[in-house]
Amino acid sequence: MARNIQSLERAAAMLRLLAGGERRLGLSDIASSLGLAKGTAHGILRTLQQEGFVEQDDASGRYQLGAELLRLGTTYLDVHELRARALVWTDDLARSSGESVYLGVLHQQGVLIVHHVFRPDDSRQVLEIGAMQPLHSTALGKVLSAYDPVAHSEAIEADRKVFTDKTVSDLDAFEHILDMTRARGYAADVEETWEGVASVAAAIHDRRRMPVGSVGITGAVERLCRDGELRPELIAAVRDCARAVSRDLGAGRF
Repeated sequence: MARNIQSLERAAAMLRLLAGGERRLGLSDIASSLGLAKGTAHGILRTLQQEGFVEQDDASGRYQLGAELLRLGTTYLDVHELRARALVWTDDLARSSGESVYLGVLHQQGVLIVHHVFRPDDSRQVLEIGAMQPLHSTALGKVLSAYDPVAHSEAIEADRKVFTDKTVSDLDAFEHILDMTRARGYAADVEETWEGVASVAAAIHDRRRMPVGSVGITGAVERLCRDGELRPELIAAVRDCARAVSRDLGAGRF
């Protein structure tokens, strides 16, 4: 069995200590509570402080949880609320469209799949929760890039890899696609990432009307497209799903 890393265990114990009880704790309190030498405790606190997980009050010298840790915790809660609010609506979308449904959020210059509803048939399918998709070539990624300034910056700065002969990597052309996405309220991917595969996605907004994720359907081009264009009823279904989840998150009417 692999051995645990002692320094990480101590750092975790320190964060738990700061999360409970008094709001701020001094070095001596932390060291004695965890049975550590002051020098050891101070070294761990200094590292956590450099990473933004711990902050030190200038006046008292006491320590408290830092903004970065709180931000990560908020992100965790936001993703779980997003999934919880989307469950019924994504099931309905899969049933009405007959296609696989994906729920994605921005993560590390890509789209992290946080929920996946299988296509409602008897075909063999692989669960893709935890998979990453590119921002610039997928419908989920493009709609995030169109509405989320952070996603937009990351898509611009990233290496926009060419996956097929239909992938758009040129910056001006990509910006034009984002303009179109904002104008029509959805993003499309017709064989830009995988040959023979098409997708359509729309953005989900929270109570602050900020984009927090995207939802879309993916399937074979011959099922999602008619006469070379995405079927309008599927586009409408995806947009309705995104609006419904947004309303449940407190965004009101979109």
